[in-house]
Amino acid sequence: MPDYRHELLFGTFLTPVADQAERVVALARLTEQVGLDLVTVQDHPYQARFLDTWTLLSVIAAGTSTLRVSPNVANLPLRPPAVLARSVATLDILSGGRVELGLGAGAFWDGIAALGGPRLTAAQGVDALEEGIEVIRAMWKAGGKAVRVDGDHHRVRGAHPGPAPVHDVGIWLGAYKRRMLDMTGRLADGWLPSHAYAGLDALPAMNAIIDEAALGAGRSPADIRRLYNIGGTFTGSGRAFLQGPAGVWAEQLAELTLDQGMSAYILASDDPDDIRRFAAEVVPAVRELVDAERAGSPAATGAGRSTGVSAAIARSVSPDVPAHPAPAAVAAPGGGVPPALGVTPTPDDGTRLSDVQVWDETTRPTGPAPDPARTYTPGEQAAGRHLVDVHDHLRQELAEIRRLVEEVTSGAMDPGIARSHINTMTMRQNNWTVGAYCESYCRVVTTHHTIEDQSLFPRLRRADPGLVPVVDRLEQEHHVIHEVLEDVDRALVAFVSEPDGHKALRGAMDLLSDTLLSHLSYEERELVEPLARLGLH
Repeated sequence: MPDYRHELLFGTFLTPVADQAERVVALARLTEQVGLDLVTVQDHPYQARFLDTWTLLSVIAAGTSTLRVSPNVANLPLRPPAVLARSVATLDILSGGRVELGLGAGAFWDGIAALGGPRLTAAQGVDALEEGIEVIRAMWKAGGKAVRVDGDHHRVRGAHPGPAPVHDVGIWLGAYKRRMLDMTGRLADGWLPSHAYAGLDALPAMNAIIDEAALGAGRSPADIRRLYNIGGTFTGSGRAFLQGPAGVWAEQLAELTLDQGMSAYILASDDPDDIRRFAAEVVPAVRELVDAERAGSPAATGAGRSTGVSAAIARSVSPDVPAHPAPAAVAAPGGGVPPALGVTPTPDDGTRLSDVQVWDETTRPTGPAPDPARTYTPGEQAAGRHLVDVHDHLRQELAEIRRLVEEVTSGAMDPGIARSHINTMTMRQNNWTVGAYCESYCRVVTTHHTIEDQSLFPRLRRADPGLVPVVDRLEQEHHVIHEVLEDVDRALVAFVSEPDGHKALRGAMDLLSDTLLSHLSYEERELVEPLARLGLH
């Protein structure tokens, strides 16, 4: 896949309701105040309930100082391209270079015709859009030759070009079908679909069409920004795309960025609380996850990691519980990770904090031994490293949970506040139910386009029968970990009503640390090399 490393952008997609005009403008200002990059507005001139998009964008631009503005997307059949080009350039000049042009071929042809626009077929609309792009780009070349475009739908005969925008305005096409996707690859600066019409499972094929068309036109596919109109809820279970806590959103959008090169996420919401939460909780986490993955930091690659780090963290927050050594078999080699892979699984140093043992680690199966003579491409190495990166995130959150629990048991934090905080973490779904946590756990080891309907393990079973015993054992351990998580939740509730509740809570956390950290190390030991060899997709 091309290296689509555009700057990440985040914004809002507002409904231009005329009888709530002041509220719409206030939401745009809120978009800037909370630190988002972009505000967009749909463009349906035949909708009598809506404000005119360009007038509204002009008011928004005048009332903000950093916010980019764009139609999402401009209705070209009702906005003659030569005039639209001058509208865009004028607002770009007046706003100091803050305008982008989302552009569409048109839809709802009855409404377009009712306003005096042309009634085109879908194919004619695509042809007209291509002619319109030619006109727009020519009109932005101020001081150039007179513009002459003699198309079937748009004709410009000797117009003087200008004014020119003060920055390179991006033309972002709302495209879904092959001809439009092909045009995006050949002519556009960006692709602007909506999740409702271009679901996760459809993105890879759509991206491939854009990439192929770009290469055929002598362009780099990486030059084309991939944007995505999204919507969701922060109150869901996390089982579906963007239906759960903010941490789940962050994981899913980061996966989408890393796997499909999407680089701008535009939240379709008129709820100020959703906008604030998106900006405060989702956006920073997405940036952090993507930056960490791309940076290839020592923590992500395993370099510089010493044995016993996770156990040392656990002991530091529960000093009154002695550590117990694990069975010696824990450190026995499994499928193995050859040095040529350049990835170091996180070792299990054998430290255990709890006397309880929920499984027999000596019975863990191992996978096929890797070929010691095999070499690995950088892409394969990155695929193998991905699992370690994901697990490092879970380890960090485990340490954060232990810190919160220690504050609760020492009286420094109210138990209700702790539960509220833990509920927002990505390894944890509402109520700590078994199904919700399993969904979260599986999600972080699954490619983004199979978030809803396929996990990593079934694919590995099909790809390499020798991995079936390992994958079966890993799934069995998932269920055990889910039960341990429920015990922690129950212990946290009991802490407020039982005199010695703090002991039970610490004990439950110690058992969670033992089981989860042991499981993560075992999974890395067995799957890092297969993931590199078989790929993530």
